[in-house]
Amino acid sequence: MLHIIWSIIIGFIVGLCARAIMPGVQHLGFIMTTLLGIGGSILGGLIGRLFSRPTPGSAFHPAGFIMSIIGAIILLWAWGKWGGAIVH
Repeated sequence: MLHIIWSIIIGFIVGLCARAIMPGVQHLGFIMTTLLGIGGSILGGLIGRLFSRPTPGSAFHPAGFIMSIIGAIILLWAWGKWGGAIVH
C-alpha cells in the first residue's frame, strides 16, 4: 500500500517538473499531472534500461528521477501534438 502512495507522490512531483520545463500552457489538473508523472516514470524507466542496467540489489537507479522527467516531457509533447491539443 505504501508503494502505491509513494508512486502517486513521486508521479505528481515528476509531472510538475515536466510541466515546468515544457514551454506553453498545459491545462492539466492534479490527477492528469500525477498520471503524466507516473507514465513518464514508466517510459523513462524503459528508456533507461536500454542503456544501463542498475546494479543487482539496488533499490534506486541514479538516473531514475531524471529519466522519469524526460519520459514525462516526451508524453507531454506527444499529448500536445496528437492527443489533447485544441486549436481555436
